Amino acid sequence: MTDDRRQMTVDGIAWRRRNCTLVAALLAAAGTALSAQTGPADAHFALVRPRFDPSHAMETVAFLDRYVRWPGNAGFDSSIMHVAAKLAAAGYVERSAAKTSDRLTYRIERYPMSRPAWEPVDASVAIVGAGGAGGARGASDVRTPVLSFATNRNMLATNSFSTPDGGVNAELVRVAAVTAAALDSAHVKGKIVLADGRLGQLFTLAVQQRGAIGVLAYSMPKYTQPERYRTSIQFTSIAYDSSSRSWGMPISFAARVQLTNALASGPVMLHVMTKSRFTQPAVELAIVAEIRGSAKPDERWVWSAHVQEPGANDNASGVGTLQEMARVAADLVRTGKEDPKRTLTFLWGQEITETDRFIKEDTVRARGIRWGMSLDMVGEDTQKTGGTFLIEKMPDPSAIWTRGEDHHTEWGGSVLKEDRMTPHYFNDYVLQRCLDQAKGTGWVVKTNPFEGGSDHTPFLNARKPGLLLWHFTDVFYHTDGDRKEMVSAGEMKNAGIAALASGLTMASADGATARAIVTELERAALARLETERKLSADTLARGGSAAFESHILEVWGAWYREALRTADDIEVGGSSDVTKAAIAASVKRVDDATLKAIANLKSPTNRQP
Repeated sequence: MTDDRRQMTVDGIAWRRRNCTLVAALLAAAGTALSAQTGPADAHFALVRPRFDPSHAMETVAFLDRYVRWPGNAGFDSSIMHVAAKLAAAGYVERSAAKTSDRLTYRIERYPMSRPAWEPVDASVAIVGAGGAGGARGASDVRTPVLSFATNRNMLATNSFSTPDGGVNAELVRVAAVTAAALDSAHVKGKIVLADGRLGQLFTLAVQQRGAIGVLAYSMPKYTQPERYRTSIQFTSIAYDSSSRSWGMPISFAARVQLTNALASGPVMLHVMTKSRFTQPAVELAIVAEIRGSAKPDERWVWSAHVQEPGANDNASGVGTLQEMARVAADLVRTGKEDPKRTLTFLWGQEITETDRFIKEDTVRARGIRWGMSLDMVGEDTQKTGGTFLIEKMPDPSAIWTRGEDHHTEWGGSVLKEDRMTPHYFNDYVLQRCLDQAKGTGWVVKTNPFEGGSDHTPFLNARKPGLLLWHFTDVFYHTDGDRKEMVSAGEMKNAGIAALASGLTMASADGATARAIVTELERAALARLETERKLSADTLARGGSAAFESHILEVWGAWYREALRTADDIEVGGSSDVTKAAIAASVKRVDDATLKAIANLKSPTNRQP
């Protein structure tokens, strides 16, 4: 924190202390309501829980699981149309046919694609040789299978072309590194190249620049446990190249071992067959469904779930969960149980692109977006995949100083700078709603510092609060082992109920709700400051810098003070004087707690209780 910012903090504390008498008087008027307030979302949970049927979500997971879904291909389009049909059955009216009185609407958006849509059809790799043994001399048609699309549907890289009918036979050569020098020394022209490393880079160097007819690459991350799950393959892509019309394949640990062992015995001839389908001109589809707010329709909560990618957890589970949320919300509105004052928006489409477009295509609409939430990989069976449910937080100081109970996932995150922080109540608000749902259910709820990489990032880039609900680590992440058998109906139910109750609460938040959320946030702030004080004290005991540890506490205090101020937008129609007073009082108490934590840290022998 700079000296100027420190002075601003001191001045702000002094001003708030001078006005504490006014704050106390205003709060007294709300005392009875606050003391009687239960959880701010309790009423909405009570309506959502008995109506959310995870079997509906699982039906959609099973439907999407049939396809390798990339924008513009038949699987992606069929998935979009499946969701649209479910929305219509739930009472949403197609936008072009809707009357002004229709609150529930949906539309299918169409965007021309600059590249052809791609779809895999079939593929196989086999070793050719006399009696099945590897060998370039083998004239026999005996083939030892290595990979088959029927069991490894991720084996064909996106943008791969078809081989001639009947496939191709070619010598396999292995290179020790994906470098120009290694490929030049291997004389790869007209051959199939095997290497450890990035498939896309190998394709460029070997096929596009040196005339290889195709490439095989092994690159499985440790968290997928490839030596245990020996046939897993993570999907990947190669450059679209209509000139070479070639192909690339990511391979499994088992295939790597089989091919390497064969090469150890002498030259190896492979038979490779690939079949794929390109569609051009291609159109990318997306769905926008909305429940129009009755009082502030231009203000909205936005949920999103991306359709593309071939996995069941990633992300058929998000699509199915969001679809069931939309059905339940529609039922509650149509029956008069809920009357959201702000608009509720549901998006399905291509990851990141769908939310980015929704924000950027209409500046007026963008101004009214209050919250964004991405549902991505929300259905993992934690017993089978090894993952746990996570809320990826908006950038807070845990993304700078990751310590204590905060941990990055094995997906990975970079250390952020202080100017990347986005103070907001959204982190703790959604965490508390998930903890509400976890009570009595056994649902495990955790958080991770910001990492990025899903539909929540466009919201943050547009300076909107955005969160990700997901699971990690997953040993089947992006692999062809991510099938519907790895999806848990219970996990989708818990995530969907918490996500929908969170949005319904904010869509109609009154003053009492806003003040209850402020109280929750203050409690979270005080708990975090105490946690960080203990961590800093431990660091000091091990020889750390008092100035540096004090700075960490200052930053956390400042983050929560600003987060409390953002709560001014919760109450529909704007905060009342009572709500503003509650926010100011909470800010003061967090100020005091911050100063106290720092003072205790600097005077370890005379700490206040």
